[in-house]
Amino acid sequence: MPRVKVWDLPLRIFHWALVIAIAVAFLSSEEDSALNQWHVLAGWVAAVLIVFRVVWGFVGGEHSRFMDFVHFSRIADHVSGLFRGRTDATIGHNPLGAVSVLILLALTAMTVWTGAFGGESSENLHEVVGWTLLAMVGFHIAAVVVMSLLQRENLVRAMISGSKPAIRHPGAQDARPPSTVGMLIALLVVTGTVYGILQYDQQAFTLRTAESFEHRAGTMGDAHGQQREDEHEE
Repeated sequence: MPRVKVWDLPLRIFHWALVIAIAVAFLSSEEDSALNQWHVLAGWVAAVLIVFRVVWGFVGGEHSRFMDFVHFSRIADHVSGLFRGRTDATIGHNPLGAVSVLILLALTAMTVWTGAFGGESSENLHEVVGWTLLAMVGFHIAAVVVMSLLQRENLVRAMISGSKPAIRHPGAQDARPPSTVGMLIALLVVTGTVYGILQYDQQAFTLRTAESFEHRAGTMGDAHGQQREDEHEE
């Protein structure tokens, strides 16, 4: 059966890598977890992935770009159509799917930020945001399953293969691939992000307990506070 290309390879790698990073982060979040040493590493990997996705939303393939699928004005009509039983297949993200993508990116970024830079004072917030992210992931999975059934189209397979059945999208053409310049920009930004993370935490991409990172963050916070006090006294 003929198929039409939709999702570029970098986007698909990002998607499944983020799935793994979030899963590992949650499974390793408890102190007595056998995966506890993976928690900080998973968080930093998620940070790099989020930065990549933001950049890719401007320089990626056709349906990876925010301007292609973020259209808030279409949400009401899309929801209304669902209530009327109209489930027209969309070649890229549908309006609700676009909102889901933005919320998931924002919640993942907030989870990473509160865990990496919030210190002990943000532990409760980190946990609340993390559980909110997990709930949103569950909602996203349920929505993908439901829409796959309603539209008679395997959306999970599409995110694996990068293509959708042409018969379900008459007149659709293969998505424009990312440009070489776009890929270079993304590579430079990701490289710079990794470098910046390593400047902040030299052990960012090594295995260690989450508690050792929390202790380090607390020590850095005390040191910065003392530095500010010394500067004020001077």
